[in-house]
Amino acid sequence: MRIGLQIPSFTWPGGAEGLASQLIDIAQIADEGGFASLWVMDHHFQIPNVGPIDDDMLEGWSTLSFLAGYTERVKLGTLVSGVTYRHPGVLVKTATTLDVLSDGRAILGIGAAWFEREHHGLGIPFPPKAERFARLEETIQIAKQMWSDDDGEFRGQFSHLQETLCVPRPLQRPHPPLLIGGMGETKTLRLVAEYADACNLFSYVGADQIRRKLEVLGDHCDSLDRDYDEIQRTSLGTIELGPEHGSIADVIAHCRELAEAGIQQAIFNIPNVHETATLERLAKEVIPEVRGF
Repeated sequence: MRIGLQIPSFTWPGGAEGLASQLIDIAQIADEGGFASLWVMDHHFQIPNVGPIDDDMLEGWSTLSFLAGYTERVKLGTLVSGVTYRHPGVLVKTATTLDVLSDGRAILGIGAAWFEREHHGLGIPFPPKAERFARLEETIQIAKQMWSDDDGEFRGQFSHLQETLCVPRPLQRPHPPLLIGGMGETKTLRLVAEYADACNLFSYVGADQIRRKLEVLGDHCDSLDRDYDEIQRTSLGTIELGPEHGSIADVIAHCRELAEAGIQQAIFNIPNVHETATLERLAKEVIPEVRGF
């Protein structure tokens, strides 16, 4: 098993003036400490289960591009980009640019989007759920074409690209990994089986539910004649250490449960990650222990 780090909050002591230096410290500890990946959300307002709406929030792709200059090894991705925020061609071009400038470390995490208040607040159209999922599939198709040798026209239900030109090409071959976030059994996991290189499930649902979701993914793979083992299985959860929360041994046991359920990379966020103590302990005490899971 590998471990990834998600940074969902940027409201730290020192305010905006201290954000850059604190982010650099966090990213470099993760990079040097053996974390496999570093993720940010693709939101413009803070989301309800993380903090107040007016907490500090950085734009995701700009943040990843900034962090690419201060890291060397860790993969960089959005968890996840809502397809409503950018024209599909621009989103793919943005991810490709990150891949080139990070020496092949970009991951395009993508989803159907859900945060309605954020859309209305910034004047972004928020179509019904069925349309958002249709747009998700079409965006994935556009990405696949832009990352292929076919730079011709794409005419879909929502987007018409006269030229799917994308140069320079991404450094990763055949293209940067495409991760689809979400656990919906009928639509989301079917899209994973058909198109994605990775999935992301919430670990708070527990190992039994994760095992069930992965069984559903496997069924979709069978029906589409897709090799299930081609898809990297990731999870997202939160780690807090302390008498009222848990110990390093508890974290290791949790990772073992996830691995036994089928997860290959456990991504965690850490409250008050800017203090770095828990992050450093994960690097020193957890990552070496779970490599064999």
